[in-house]
Amino acid sequence: MSYRPRIPAPARRTVLRGSLLASAATAVPGLAGAAPAFALSGRPGARWGVQAGDVTSSSALVWVRSDRPARMLVETSATDSFRRARPWHGPLLGAGTDFTGITPLHGLPAGEQVHYRVVLADPHDPRRTSAPVYGTFRTAPARRRDDVRFLWSGDIAGQGWGINPDIGGYRVYDEMRRLDPDFFLCSGDNIYADGVIEPRVTLPDGRVWRNVTTPEKSKVAETLDEYRGNFRYNLLDENLRAFNAQVPSVVQWDDHEVRNNWYPGQILDDPRYTEKNVDLLAARSVRAFTEYFPVSTLRGAPRQRRMHRVVRHGPLLDVFVLDMRSFRDANSPGRQADGTTGILGAEQLDWLKRELSRSRAVWKVIASDMPLGLVVPDGAADFEAIAQGDPGAPLGRELQIAELLRHIKHRRITGTVWLTADVHHTSAQHYLPESAAFKDFAPFWEFVSGPLAAGQFPANALDGTFGPDRVFVKAPERANVSPMESPQLFGQVDIDGASGELTVRLRAQGGTVLFSKVLQPGRVGQ
Repeated sequence: MSYRPRIPAPARRTVLRGSLLASAATAVPGLAGAAPAFALSGRPGARWGVQAGDVTSSSALVWVRSDRPARMLVETSATDSFRRARPWHGPLLGAGTDFTGITPLHGLPAGEQVHYRVVLADPHDPRRTSAPVYGTFRTAPARRRDDVRFLWSGDIAGQGWGINPDIGGYRVYDEMRRLDPDFFLCSGDNIYADGVIEPRVTLPDGRVWRNVTTPEKSKVAETLDEYRGNFRYNLLDENLRAFNAQVPSVVQWDDHEVRNNWYPGQILDDPRYTEKNVDLLAARSVRAFTEYFPVSTLRGAPRQRRMHRVVRHGPLLDVFVLDMRSFRDANSPGRQADGTTGILGAEQLDWLKRELSRSRAVWKVIASDMPLGLVVPDGAADFEAIAQGDPGAPLGRELQIAELLRHIKHRRITGTVWLTADVHHTSAQHYLPESAAFKDFAPFWEFVSGPLAAGQFPANALDGTFGPDRVFVKAPERANVSPMESPQLFGQVDIDGASGELTVRLRAQGGTVLFSKVLQPGRVGQ
């Protein structure tokens, strides 16, 4: 496979030299056992960095957080010199959005590197401004012959494994940044709102894991401010901030943005929570999520906001970002004969079928926040994902997936690939109708990666309803293996502009490619 020339890591460091210089004035102080406290000076500060999201061939969203009320001002340029810079007037940042803000950029050139810088101005004295914070991204290509590269993973600061200064924090983000992807797909569990971060944890071998800590991470999140603090926590890591400044994101959510294994209408039986109504907790979480991530469909009127969307990345790729959390039915043994609600809800399923049919992209990546054929239990008798351990005909949530797979086959929709995280190990499953109880679908692949900064867990059992063949798996033998004991995991996808071939690589931190698979374009099933 051939790739278009990419900016090597040293050159990209030069591109971002302004960012690094600005960080000297605005960066978080060196990691220590507790999160640093920021003393307000005479000017606004953007100590949490910048990030871009949902980048298309002509548009993008740019995010920043201020340490006080400020006006967000953005400039974009074709070069890092910022000659002939284009100004963009952003919103006024205040307490109502936890001092975060998003500025939409439009009319951008396709397939080009865009450099941007954000300045925060005192709303009462525009001459008092912050040091600029710099970022860059590539817009999606307009031509099919341009290569595409993106990464995906999920599961950040889970099971009590937070930012550890002894190992350099979230170092996997630095490794991913050096691969210079066009974007990063986060498959959910961006935070662990139900996961307490303790200052010290003793590992099985006697070593001590030390965490950066904050008040909001000392208990489960219930209030809006506590959810906001969970999203802020990860931005204390300098590796993540540098990654955000270079790599735009496509972000979805899963359960730990609210609480483990939650579903709409749930009433908690958990003594850690004083607020038992999950719907109220979810509303607070999604508000904080909206404030801390630049997601196109979360802008606008609250009733119109939704997590599921299509992010179009040129002629080669459409990314269908699913929401398997907001519309699902209650977790149960999963033996229902009626799958109207299922895991997607009727409206989202109709949307997905319609958008897949309309897509003209060579590859249609279905970004699923949960795996299809891996059994994910919730307690002794209920199930959290789609599969429920019964290898027979589709029941429960499997009915919606069967309807979708049937639609893909009968409409002869080519190039579908499923990507997910959630289960804290990495694997590749090939779904084959000849091995399945339900046979009315075309073969397809599902690739699992993660975690990025959380515990690793043994491989989940497979459910035979859709005939998965686990071609590769890397998983530990015991539960909750810390990032100090085992490399973190992420996936890489490259699409060759000349041939249209899509290559998936399952990677481990440290540069190891654990598994790779090349898929050919234009086939109904492979």
